[in-house]
Amino acid sequence: MREYTSAPLVTIEDDATLTDAVFRHAAAHPDKILIRHKVAEEFVGMTTREFHDHVVATARGLLARGVETGGRVGILSHTRFEWTVVDYAAWTAGAVCVPIYETSSPSQIAWILRDAGIELLVVENAELAARVEQVRGEAPALRDVLVLDDGALGTLAADGAGVDDDRLAAARAPLGADSLATIIYTSGTTAQPKGCEITHRALLFTAEASIAMLPEVFAPGCSSLLFLPLAHVFARMLQVGLVQGAFELAYTPDSGTLLPDLAKVRPTFLLAVPRVFEKVHAGARLKAHGEGKGRIFDAAENTAVAYSEALDRGGPGLLLRLRHRLFAALVYGKLHAALGGRARFAISGGAPLGPRLGHFFRGIGFTVVEGYGLTETSAPAAANRPHSVRMGTVGQPLPGVTIRIADDGEILVRGDLLFRAYHHNETATKEALDAEGFLHTGDLGSLDDDGYLRITGRKKELLVTAGGKNVAPAPLEHVIQSNPLVSQAMLVGDQRPFIAALVTIDPEAFEPWRDGAGKPAGTTVADLVDDADLRAEVQQAIDAANATVSKAEGIKKFVILPQDFTVESGELTPSLKVRRALVMDRFGSAVDGLYADARRS
Repeated sequence: MREYTSAPLVTIEDDATLTDAVFRHAAAHPDKILIRHKVAEEFVGMTTREFHDHVVATARGLLARGVETGGRVGILSHTRFEWTVVDYAAWTAGAVCVPIYETSSPSQIAWILRDAGIELLVVENAELAARVEQVRGEAPALRDVLVLDDGALGTLAADGAGVDDDRLAAARAPLGADSLATIIYTSGTTAQPKGCEITHRALLFTAEASIAMLPEVFAPGCSSLLFLPLAHVFARMLQVGLVQGAFELAYTPDSGTLLPDLAKVRPTFLLAVPRVFEKVHAGARLKAHGEGKGRIFDAAENTAVAYSEALDRGGPGLLLRLRHRLFAALVYGKLHAALGGRARFAISGGAPLGPRLGHFFRGIGFTVVEGYGLTETSAPAAANRPHSVRMGTVGQPLPGVTIRIADDGEILVRGDLLFRAYHHNETATKEALDAEGFLHTGDLGSLDDDGYLRITGRKKELLVTAGGKNVAPAPLEHVIQSNPLVSQAMLVGDQRPFIAALVTIDPEAFEPWRDGAGKPAGTTVADLVDDADLRAEVQQAIDAANATVSKAEGIKKFVILPQDFTVESGELTPSLKVRRALVMDRFGSAVDGLYADARRS
């Protein structure tokens, strides 16, 4: 057993709530821009006073609609500024806010509505409202469904016009740091999603500790463009942190407009999952090779990686600094411009980024700060710092947080950031939280002597071959996915003779590769799953992964699947994790085919 505790830097008072910042900032600096939201195609600023007024007017409307202290308000919407308004309005009315992913199926929506006891639901548009109507009979507590695109905030403001200050204050008065703030439902890669009960203290602590730990990121004048779903705890924590610090927050609900929106907002830092950075890198590489500038880009990439690696060994030499300066003018500046021109940092979580990609981005002057956390830890439990990034790790525990490695390698976490229970699930709660107050995460890892945490896999995803070899799939899968042509990789081999892989092809990368490889126009991935050239490309990714492990742990075979995994088709969760059981069920014949020869031998 091994553990490490980071010294505390913040204290959350017992009477503190998430709404305090809304009133504090409106009084102290009412003209400061807090939010930038889209009107037509342009971003419009909203001051702390205007945000306060929106929140209070919406909260009055919730009270007028019968939402009482402790009542449940749901949000089913893409990321947009109204999401934040409704979130803080629910807290101001003394209620509990329950997010639902906009990608959720009717059955998933029904489960959350029923399990959480949602009374009033705010949805984004008519399409989502129709999805709710399909299952409304299964949600007995649901009274009202309001649509943002139909003016839900205006409707609530009008409804609440007669609610006075005393009633509003009375609704908020019973709240304290240990009051329930939200129930966030896990994505559910295996069973029915569990509702994590998260308090005001947990969100406040995580936000304030993150700000204290990352002063270079959360610096005066900082800003961010939020495009991840606010239904996920990762984006929700950033929202809380930016409101706490009165930092600027812009929103883009459509990832298809991300690049032009970055150019307009010009944020100082981003929040993203590793797949975003992989696609930025792969897209730039493919474009350069398609324009006949592949050798320049590859040299620039190698220089960036070497430059970053040298920073960990005392600094780059003269020749490397000169090469780096040359490529900064030729290549790196264009990548910075694509990110808006001002961004120098990003916070990444949800999956491993990979050391080489981390070195590449730091080498071009854009440091990706990797962290680690779960819904149960209100997002980050550990993080790297920009000035002391250790590639291959997710950093040290947040200030005031303890991380322990159990005897079986499981990562345990303790601190004020933890959820308090799984909603209506006492058995699961007792399994997750032990008598010492540690959360059993289900993840496997190790701690360096100075507290840097390394993630090695998931306990439930560990593959044990028929020969008794234990293999953690995540590290190998990540190496395969770092290939620009690969979208997803899922290892199989539990109780089988050897490790194999299911691989999908990135649709955006496929067409340029197909055309460059001289394949017929209109040919699809499904047409080429057995194509020798395509398999040779994937084999390179497999070989790169195998180079990181022993021969016994290596991938012996792979199959290219005819379509990619998507959230819409159900193979991916909304947070882009693979639902392994579902994939095994849908592609079981492909898996059996990988082992057909082994059974006959």
